[in-house]
Amino acid sequence: MKPDVLISEVGPRDGLQSVKATMATADKFRWIDALVAAGLREIEVGSFVPPRLMPQMADAAEVVRHALTHPGVTVLALVPNARGAEAALKAGVHKLTIPVSASHAHSLANVRQTPDEMVEVVREIVRLRDALAPGVGIEAGISTAFGCTLQGEVPEDEVIRLSVACVAAGADESGLSDTTGMANPAQVRRLFKRLQAELGQHAGSAHMHNTRGLGLANCLAAWDVGVRTFDGSLGGLGGCPHAPGASGNVVTEDLVFMFEAMGVTTGVNLEKLMAAREPLRAGLPGEPLYGMTPEAGLPLGWKQGV
Repeated sequence: MKPDVLISEVGPRDGLQSVKATMATADKFRWIDALVAAGLREIEVGSFVPPRLMPQMADAAEVVRHALTHPGVTVLALVPNARGAEAALKAGVHKLTIPVSASHAHSLANVRQTPDEMVEVVREIVRLRDALAPGVGIEAGISTAFGCTLQGEVPEDEVIRLSVACVAAGADESGLSDTTGMANPAQVRRLFKRLQAELGQHAGSAHMHNTRGLGLANCLAAWDVGVRTFDGSLGGLGGCPHAPGASGNVVTEDLVFMFEAMGVTTGVNLEKLMAAREPLRAGLPGEPLYGMTPEAGLPLGWKQGV
């Protein structure tokens, strides 16, 4: 049976790019294997960027090829430009994620392009995808959709304008990212309702951070208005290298527990998911991992139909 929600694990990309240490390729393989064993069916395994800028992602093509050995798993990669997209497509990814920041300041810091220039990048990548691998999906994730640590307030009209422009440029979907952990539930409901009204079936996922402790509340707010795909990072690993103070992705373990406790199926086995922290610890010794559910343990008598 198809789960009620799709949990998209972004730790191998969003998590690893935010820590100073570089996880060995073999350790990445073991971690991804454990995530798949837990039942995760969509994993963002890396980003295709110059190794000199992000050595943590230098083995992205190898990691993609390993992830592809798992049948039934959608393998994602982040690409900031056409060169990265071409490399990702040649590696065999199923889906590309393109970061389009709604904050002018963050966009320049992150990809050295203005938001509107990034819409043109989306258009270029769509043409490339159509030529090389027509079956590959493309999501334009609108970064800093709820506020920016560099710019401050980000106008909601600008967020929606960019989402619409990205889909018009050929992206299959456009989701919203709380890159800086500034969102609140009322804002999340409002923006996702607007996104769905404008884009319908092209409205994408919710990528929330727990910087100020509102990650799960914001995911629940998105669920309330119809969002059914949620990003999470095992152990809460990650943040954004170009958004000062923006730590803490939503912890996948806590996200899965919240939904399963509500009777909303995820297809993810919580005990196996928590066991996937071990290869992560082994690959990044000393790196702090977060999560209330792993710390507290599962409730007495917990039963999960996975």
